[in-house]
Amino acid sequence: MKRMFWLLLALCEATVLCAQTPAAQRAITDRTTYLADVAALCRVDWPKNRAVMIVCHGHSVPAGYFKTPEVRTLEAYPHLLRKGLAEKYPHAVINVVVTAIGGEDSENGARRFERDVLSLRPDVVTIDYGLNDRGMDLERAAIAWRAMIAQAKAAGVKVILLTPTPDLGKPWVDPADTLAQHAEQIRALAREDGVGLVDSYAAFKQHAEAGGATEALMSQRNHPNAKGHALVSEALLAWFP
Repeated sequence: MKRMFWLLLALCEATVLCAQTPAAQRAITDRTTYLADVAALCRVDWPKNRAVMIVCHGHSVPAGYFKTPEVRTLEAYPHLLRKGLAEKYPHAVINVVVTAIGGEDSENGARRFERDVLSLRPDVVTIDYGLNDRGMDLERAAIAWRAMIAQAKAAGVKVILLTPTPDLGKPWVDPADTLAQHAEQIRALAREDGVGLVDSYAAFKQHAEAGGATEALMSQRNHPNAKGHALVSEALLAWFP
C-alpha cells in the first residue's frame, strides 16, 4: 500500500512541470453529466437498488468543526449534502461518510487515502484541503492532490474538488494571498484531470461582492457556520442531476 502511494507521488511529481498552460485553459467538466451514472443509481428502486457511497475527505471544515473545539456535524456540508440528496432521490439508500481530520493537510490526507477512503468503495469522493495547505508551497500541495485524484480515478471513483472557504484573519480576497493561490490551483487541477469542482471560495466571494457580510457566514475566522456550510452543500447538490 505504501509503495503504491509513493509511486503515485513520484509519478505526479514528474508531471508537475509539464502539465501547465493547456490544462489551465480547459473548461471545468460538465456538472449536468459528470455524475449522471451516480444519479441513475440513485433512481433505481428496491429491490434492484444498492447503497450509494459518498466520502467527504479533508480537514476541519468537512469534519464539522465550527468554533473550535465544538463540532456540529449535523450542520456541516457533508450532512447537508446527505439531507439534500435524500430529498432529491427519495427512494435511494445514500451513505455520506466523513473521513476528514481537523488540522490535516493534503499530504497527510494522501498518505491515508487508500486505507481510509478507497477501502470504503465510494462512488464519489470530495476533497477539501485548501485552507490547511497554506502551510506548504503550491507544488507540494499539487503533488498530494494529484496523487489522490489519480488513485480515485484508477479505482473508477468520481471526484469533486473543493476550493477553500475563507479565513478572515487574512486578506483572503486578495489574489496575492495564499488562499486565493491555492483556490486557483485547485480549479486548474479540476480542469487538468477532468473532475468536478465546487468553488466554495468563489461562492463566498460573490456573497461579499453582493454586499453580504462574510462574518455572517462564519463561526470563527476560519470555519464556516451553518449558513456558510449551506452555500457549499448547495453547490455540491448541483452536481447531482
